[in-house]
Amino acid sequence: MGKNSSNSGSGSVSFTQRLLLAFQDGDAIAFKTTREIEGPYYEFVEHKFKKPVVLAGPVLPEPIESSNTEENWSKWLEKFQEKTVILCAFGSECNLKKDQFQELGFWDLNLLVIRFFAALKPPIEAETIEEALPEGFKERTQGKGIVHSGWAEQQLMLSHPSVGCFVTHCGGNSLSEVMINECQLVLVPNFGDQFINSRLFGGDLKAGVEVERNEENGSFTKDGVCKAIKMVMNDESEEGCKIRANRAKWREFLLSKGLEDSYIDALVHKLQCLL
Repeated sequence: MGKNSSNSGSGSVSFTQRLLLAFQDGDAIAFKTTREIEGPYYEFVEHKFKKPVVLAGPVLPEPIESSNTEENWSKWLEKFQEKTVILCAFGSECNLKKDQFQELGFWDLNLLVIRFFAALKPPIEAETIEEALPEGFKERTQGKGIVHSGWAEQQLMLSHPSVGCFVTHCGGNSLSEVMINECQLVLVPNFGDQFINSRLFGGDLKAGVEVERNEENGSFTKDGVCKAIKMVMNDESEEGCKIRANRAKWREFLLSKGLEDSYIDALVHKLQCLL
């Protein structure tokens, strides 16, 4: 894990310190998860802090069937074949450095059927997306993709049939949205619990691929990003086939009838018992 790992956070109190303080001072600890997904970890927390742990279940987002946003990017997606578009979104708080922004590199994939839509903030050293893009970007990507710095309805786009891969910063809400859809998962965590989320989904659940990083400084490369994308999207990759099978298995589990209701009922019952 690089320097910008789970110890980073806003202000003078790190993410890890905030967690520990909350665990120590609270009477009980609640997580938005399930035993099937994070069983060993919640059991460890319960044993370590000697406090009851209650689980709220996955708490999945409600489906979005249409968008009222000014620019409906779903119409743009309709121009492309099924499962051929890479969607990249890093949330509203992620500011990459300019060199890392350019190393995302999915616009250089040598795959003619691949298209991309990237919803990204300008990197730290740039005021606009345009000045941060690599030289020759427009010529190489003409008609193939868009890098957009404004609002895009991520959940609606994830459900579009043309989207085949989601390159994500591993925010909790983004992972909840993608796991109930069918596109494959490439993980590029940036700070805080995103690294924990990435290890869970890429390591324990084997439902996606985390982009390889330099062990010294935590940076990633264009080659690493492209390698991860090709692995999850290439039907001939044995490792990719295993990941896609796991991805489908966990989607089926999360959408199983009665799952959320059973966890909410158990949560209410346990809280009542704690009073």
